[in-house]
Parts: sequence; structure tokens; C-alpha cells
Amino acid sequence: QVQLVESGGGLVQPGGFLRLSCEASGGLFSRYAMGWYRQAPGKQRELVAAITSGHSTNYADSVKGRFTISRDNAKNTVYLQMNSLKPEDTAVYYCNAKLAGIFDTWGQGTQVTVSS
Repeated sequence: QVQLVESGGGLVQPGGFLRLSCEASGGLFSRYAMGWYRQAPGKQRELVAAITSGHSTNYADSVKGRFTISRDNAKNTVYLQMNSLKPEDTAVYYCNAKLAGIFDTWGQGTQVTVSS
């Protein structure tokens, strides 16, 4: 069973930055497709950014140019660098790992609050 542990959330002022980390257990991390999702109160969970095993990335339109997803396979970790944060980025951010046909698993979530 793959487990994901997120860290790096917190309170930041508008225009600030945070870096989220998600460390995965297991020895096949380089094969996992990884993603960051977020869920704001009263809203559905949405994809923020994703990165494939081949390091291809895609982003929600709302974060393009501000957020960057990356992965370090040697550390079994995926990162989300979030710059120029806005109040509308406030949400619980969840890490997701997929290995097609084998598993699709979620972390426990980390709160990001953007407020002055």
C-alpha cells in the first residue's frame, strides 16, 4: 500500500509563496503519475497540477505561470512551488499518486491559507 505524506502548507500573505512537498512510500515512485489537487470550502476537488513518470506536466489555467510541479525520484518526492499566491488559492491541497490499473491513492491534505 502506497502512502503519501504532505507538508509545507500554512498561512501566507497575498503575493507570497509556499512550497508543498509530498513523499511517497514504495520502491516504484519513478513510475507513478503524481498530482496536486485542492478543495476549497463548498467546492469540488480540482486538479491543480500533474506530472507524469516521463516528467510531462499540466496545470489548471488558474495557476499557470504561478505554480510549478516537479519531482525528485531519488527522494520519492513531488513538489508544488506556489508563487504569487492569491486569496482564491486558499484550500486544502491533496497529493495524489496513480499507477495505472494498480492503485490511485491520496494523501491526508495540507491547508494553504492566503490572507492578509
